[in-house]
Amino acid sequence: MTRAVLSLGANLGDRAGTLRGALTALKEHGLVARTTLYETPPWGPVEQPPYLNAVVVVRGDRDARGWLTLAHELEQAAGRTREVRWGARTLDVDVVTVTGDDGAPVLSDDPELTLPHPRAHERAFVLVPWLTLDPAAVLPGRGRVTNLLAALDPADVAAVVRWDHLH
Repeated sequence: MTRAVLSLGANLGDRAGTLRGALTALKEHGLVARTTLYETPPWGPVEQPPYLNAVVVVRGDRDARGWLTLAHELEQAAGRTREVRWGARTLDVDVVTVTGDDGAPVLSDDPELTLPHPRAHERAFVLVPWLTLDPAAVLPGRGRVTNLLAALDPADVAAVVRWDHLH
């Protein structure tokens, strides 16, 4: 048994519907907790529409590679294609962390699955929602999520807005 933190994002088509579909599918795969949806500006060098994002915690009889396989299955079900790195997408699911039953983080430097996620500490769209699920959250090798957020540009943090409050 492992516990994983997954980050989900969508910025093409019915963003909310796509995310809700993925969240519903995750109920069959050990969904423990999920955030509300957050609207965020795109991250990276490619011009594109804003994202809706969510963070989930899942627990189940999968290893780290198994969580990555599930992430790819969810993306494929949403019609994800991979033409442009950091480009717009119907659904993006990143494995942020995986923890064993003993509480030890799973670490990996495999280019296909680097754990913890190599850029999670830079991404307010991951850290802000994650903190709402777990105020004591720690990103292995980087520290407490509260401290990581404090180190980010305040404008980046402020740009992560609860979507259910937007009009």
